[in-house]
Amino acid sequence: MGKAYNVMAATCPSRTVLHRIGARWTVFVVNALADGPRRFTDLKAHIQGITPKVLTETLRSLEADGLVSRHEYEANPPHVEYALTPLGRSLLVPLRAVRLWAEQHVPDIEAARARREDQSDAGVV
Repeated sequence: MGKAYNVMAATCPSRTVLHRIGARWTVFVVNALADGPRRFTDLKAHIQGITPKVLTETLRSLEADGLVSRHEYEANPPHVEYALTPLGRSLLVPLRAVRLWAEQHVPDIEAARARREDQSDAGVV
């Protein structure tokens, strides 16, 4: 049996894993690579709002964590493609569930925010 991890423990290494998964752009990059390898410029165009610097940092972190692979092609001009590793592909199932939940509950969240704003405007909060 493997070592037991407890994310609620302050020193548990699983916290770094959750930090990576919960990082702002991780979900978008993993989802963008779900259908196969992509070049950097294609990723940037597909993930609206991400800057080149943040995309580079995110890809490097995901590569360091073993979730994304980077393949350099010696073509003319040379180019690089990024793809999910088997470990990265295994992350698609829980991320798809979270994405589906988020998309289904947008009206609920917006309604709750509107109620909160109405209460705040009325001085109830």
